[in-house]
Formats: sequence, C-alpha cells, structure tokens
Amino acid sequence: MTRRVTLVILLGLIAAAGVGWLGWQETRRQLAMPLAVTTPEIITVASGATLRAVAGDVAARGWMAHPWILVVEGRRLGIARSIRIGEYEITPGMTPLDLLDTIVSGRVIQYELTLVEGWTFDRIMQAVQESRVLVQTLDTRDPRRVMAAIGYAGYFAEGRLFPDTYRFPRGTTDVEFLRRAFRTTEDALAEEWPLRAIGLPYESPYQALIMASLVERETGVPEERARIAGVFVRRLQRGMKLQTDPTVIYAMGAAYDGNIRRGDLSIESPYNTYVHTGLPPTPIASPGRAAIRAALQPDAGDALYFVARGDGSHEFSATLDDHNRAVRKYQLRRGRGGAQ
Repeated sequence: MTRRVTLVILLGLIAAAGVGWLGWQETRRQLAMPLAVTTPEIITVASGATLRAVAGDVAARGWMAHPWILVVEGRRLGIARSIRIGEYEITPGMTPLDLLDTIVSGRVIQYELTLVEGWTFDRIMQAVQESRVLVQTLDTRDPRRVMAAIGYAGYFAEGRLFPDTYRFPRGTTDVEFLRRAFRTTEDALAEEWPLRAIGLPYESPYQALIMASLVERETGVPEERARIAGVFVRRLQRGMKLQTDPTVIYAMGAAYDGNIRRGDLSIESPYNTYVHTGLPPTPIASPGRAAIRAALQPDAGDALYFVARGDGSHEFSATLDDHNRAVRKYQLRRGRGGAQ
C-alpha cells in the first residue's frame, strides 16, 4: 500500500470520526433541548407499546425535530424495553431525556376519588359508578353481590368502605377500588382497637365501628365526637336506649323526606334506637378515623343527653330536666334533633 493510499484512508477515518463526533454532539444537544410543549400534555403508553411507537406519537405531536433519537438513546441506555404502560404528564420544560425517564419510572398520572365521612354504602357506590376513570365491571349496587365481588362474601357492606381521598391510575377497576376501601377500614380498626379505653360496652371491633357510624352521623363538629361517643357509651352502660335520630333516618330509607315526625320514632326496625335498646345491627354509614377513635376513646363525664343547637353544635345535659329545658330552648322554634 502506497503512502498516498494510506494517507487517504487515514484522512477518511479522521473525517468519519469527526462526523461521528459531530453527530454525537448533535444527539446530545437534541436530547437536552426542551420538548415543543407549551401546556401540560398527556402521553399514553399502551399495553405492548414499544419505544419506537412512543417516538412515533412524539413525532405526530411535533414535540421533537428528530424523535428517532429517543429510540437510539433508549437502546444505548438499555431501557428501550423497560417502558411501563400508563398515562404520563409531559410538562413545559421537559426534555427528551426527561420523557424517557418518566415513561421508564412508571410515575403514571394519579386520579382522585373522595368518599365522604358519613356516606352510606349506596351513596359510595353511586360515586364509584359515576367515576369516568375507574373501569366499571359491576352492574349492581346490591350490597351482597358487591361484597362477594370484592372477595368478602357474607360481610355486611354498610360502614365497611373507608371514607378518604383515594389516588389511583387510569385502568383501576371498581372492584380494586372498593377492595382497597374495605381493607383501609380493616386496617384502621386494627390500629385503633388496641388503644381503646377500659370498660367499653363493645364485644368486638365491629361493634366499635357501629358506634363510630352513629357518632359520625350525629355531628360535623370535630371537637364533639368524643363527647357524643361518651354520651352513647354511658347510655349503653346504664341500659338506656340510645334514641339517636340518624338511626331513625336510616330505618326510614327512601321514605325520609328531610323531617322526622313523632310517628317516625315508633317505626318498627332493628335500626330504630328509640324502640330498641343497644346498638343497631350494623353501621348506618361509613365513619372516618376520627369517629372510630372517638368511639374507642370517648370523653369521660356525666352527660346523658344532647340536643342540636341549630348551628351544627350540641347542648349536653346530665339530667333529663336540664335536657328538656335545652330542647325547649333550641328545638321548639324548629324541627327535632339530637338524642332524647
């Protein structure tokens, strides 16, 4: 090989190296440039999608001048086959490298659904079935069928679904969501039951859950929960009827029109605590953690009665005479309210 040929080959190699180096530098520059995204956008990695398919989506949206660079970089980093399915938020300022990191990390968009303290099972099911994100697999609100579907056949449904704000990715089924809410209640009871006060009239955590549901429905004032629980506990301990209006409302069901009339207090139902002594057979709503804690750690005291003042709070009394005076003061000008 002549010196001239050797020189030509050498110069060619140098030129190729230079082109390669320039190409490498351009690739790094492209990967560090912000995507052409001006407002938050959502990109979906479908089941079975490849990085090439994601790059195609990026190209279709006009986010990158050379989206094939995503594939090259993904292969170089060994993550081309590590992308995870789901929805991802792409925000202004993110680079192609950020996009790669996002779809590999699995940091999918989380949606929220709030179950409110004091909601009944039917109201919770309404919220679940109205969700546009949850995958709907249940065609019923029948408590027995729903509990069987989530794996807890034979359990009473009322009060078992924990009120909270739940976050979950798109694709979560209604069954998965409800099972999670059920287990959250079980966890809360398991954590609070060992901390209970001595001498409570409950034979099981489930009875504490029933009491908590009464407390939850009786007041929206956080400071009163333990006081109301204390009243109910003392009434149980003395063999007195609980006489709490929310149990009558629950017993009335769809017949309740916003008012409790005197005749309603005598309707025959195991839930009517004006007729029957002791706790109702099941919770009447879903209590939150604070209500569960109040049921298990009620305030000490001598109050046996309370009546609604009309502003959301209650007047507590230790004697029937004091209670009757409070009823005349707060209730004569309007409807009923509170334990009698």
